[in-house]
Amino acid sequence: MSYHINGAVPAVNLQVTKIYPYSDFPPQPDEHLNRKLTIVPQTIDNSAALFQNDAAFDWMYPEHFQLMSMKQWTPIAVARKAAEFLAEPGTRVLDVGSGIGKFCLTAGYHYPGTTFHGVEQRQELVYFAEEARQYTGLDNVSFINANITQLDFNQFDHFYFYNSFYENIDVENCIDDTIATSYSLYSYYTQYLYKVLAEKPSGTRLVTFHCFDDVIPLDYCLANVSFDALLRMWIKR
Repeated sequence: MSYHINGAVPAVNLQVTKIYPYSDFPPQPDEHLNRKLTIVPQTIDNSAALFQNDAAFDWMYPEHFQLMSMKQWTPIAVARKAAEFLAEPGTRVLDVGSGIGKFCLTAGYHYPGTTFHGVEQRQELVYFAEEARQYTGLDNVSFINANITQLDFNQFDHFYFYNSFYENIDVENCIDDTIATSYSLYSYYTQYLYKVLAEKPSGTRLVTFHCFDDVIPLDYCLANVSFDALLRMWIKR
């Protein structure tokens, strides 16, 4: 969910390249549960149950990602509330540090008229996010394996941010050991996001969750709060 600096690359292609060295998706179920994914007719909404609660959704992922859910991935209820504010017909929403894709998939399911894109630098997480997208059949969701500094923010209208840079300074709750702990990286990415958000036009919407205000430009007005003010909704003047 957080980022490190990579060399410059050409413009990002929104289509995910399927190159993956890890285990198969979905994970093999416990024998006593005898669970397995099945193909069902498209007339049946087989995704509905997945978006009822966090446990049902997290089932699509390996156990070690399920165990991270409470600390690392956006809860279903929070994602739906955030999407309600961000979703406008025909607009494109970017999740900055999308992880396993929980926000984008939940938002895309409930708001089919808006497209949701997630950017994530960990290839493993992008792989599982894309596999979950294919299973849910959501064609208004996509995932980008890239660093945020490689993206053109002009391609997107509104933004969701679940404090994905914090893992650069949090030594106790890291996703894995691939991201360096560095206050300078945290500061760099915070300032970078502040700058690109400041350059967006009036009317741009932003939702932050568990986030410090140092990433919010001064001309973004607080429009609403929810979930004990941990979820904040902003509109640029």
